[in-house]
Amino acid sequence: MSGSNPYRDDRGNKDASITRRGGEGTVDTTRRSGPIHPDPGGPFLIGENMTGGYGRNGPDILHDCTIAVDRGEIAVIVGPNGAGKSTGMKAVFGMLTLRQGHVKLDGQDITELTPQDRVAQGMGFVPQTSNIFTSMTVEENLEMGAFIRTDDFSSTMEQVYELFPILREKRRQPAGELSGGQRQQVAVGRALMTQPKVLMLDEPTAGVSPIVMDELFDRIIEVARTGISILMVEQNARQALAIADKGYVLVQGRNAYTGTGKELLADPEVRKSFLGG
Repeated sequence: MSGSNPYRDDRGNKDASITRRGGEGTVDTTRRSGPIHPDPGGPFLIGENMTGGYGRNGPDILHDCTIAVDRGEIAVIVGPNGAGKSTGMKAVFGMLTLRQGHVKLDGQDITELTPQDRVAQGMGFVPQTSNIFTSMTVEENLEMGAFIRTDDFSSTMEQVYELFPILREKRRQPAGELSGGQRQQVAVGRALMTQPKVLMLDEPTAGVSPIVMDELFDRIIEVARTGISILMVEQNARQALAIADKGYVLVQGRNAYTGTGKELLADPEVRKSFLGG
């Protein structure tokens, strides 16, 4: 995002070592992926002209919707309740059927890949709810994020602890005993253990206090600073757009407004309709 930004000007370290390829995930073990088609050029990740919904015969929720993010950028999807925000991100992750459109990651067409295979290609996804193992300790949750890795992941775990110091302090504590904000840190940390190229966050600040929200946004900025692309759905639209390089306002599954975070915050129609004036 161009212009001054109190968050962006104070992004964290530039260590990109956490961005190496890796992955985890099991969504539908019966589904099989199709081929990956190379197509260089364009944004690092894009879901382009996406039309589709849940199930083979379900109604379309997305209508010619496009969402994209470049390497190391933060892209935010906002809009009213029921606008298709989470559905749009799930479409990019392969969790619903696209009847039109395609998804490309780093120049490769991944439209036919399963979610688990997209994780292997470098996509990390943190759902809004049920995103931690409550009976496991914090450290066990992080270890689960690296369960398919065959290398030494201790350095990645150390990076997660540096990003979220409270997790180091509570690493032996069951994750279910943590506060809502701390649970979200565990969920994000576990996704980072896969060493993703793209981190996708569905309502990461839902249900947390404004202070915790600001802290989570600070940490998200630090993650992007390492070179990881962030695609985020967020109800706290004004605060999210303040840290966004790109913003997408969805209405009824369609792109209503698209621009930089700064442009959308300054747009009188966006402010009136979605930001409270």
